[in-house]
Amino acid sequence: MAEEVKKNKSEKPQNTRRERPVKVDDGMDKRLVHVRRVTKVVKGGRTMRFSALVVIGDGKGNVGMGIGKANEVPNAIDKATVVAKKNMHKIAVVNGTIPHETLGKFSTTNILMLPAEEGHGVIAGGAARAVLEVAGVRDIVTKIHGSTNRINVVRATLNGLISLKTREEIAARRGKKPEEI
Repeated sequence: MAEEVKKNKSEKPQNTRRERPVKVDDGMDKRLVHVRRVTKVVKGGRTMRFSALVVIGDGKGNVGMGIGKANEVPNAIDKATVVAKKNMHKIAVVNGTIPHETLGKFSTTNILMLPAEEGHGVIAGGAARAVLEVAGVRDIVTKIHGSTNRINVVRATLNGLISLKTREEIAARRGKKPEEI
């Protein structure tokens, strides 16, 4: 009897604070970063709506973000997911990390991203962590400077990741071999 109780307890998943990515039907990982209630004041009173920020990626270097607004939270998340799928970008991931250090900027948010050795893990704040994990980056160190507004952090992280270039891309642009760089 005691063994059955132990077995049942071990089968239950651990409840962690961080939300795990949800698999979307086409093999993409979807991460809900932020939901907020927004209010518009009109003549007859206030109209409440919800805004959702969603990051979506395939874990192989493709990542996109979307913002959706609706009267209900599930509808806002669905709209944001559709926008995120349309705004997919290919980023350079080399051996689970980024090829070189980069600085992503958006508005007053700056995020410094440094490549890390294998086994370091993703050392990043909430919104930046969501982007990096769904993109397939496994080892990276980040530091956010300036505003930590979640929307700005996601956009700054994406701007930094999009600006990354691999050694092969730089060599092709210069007309050289990758070994020469």
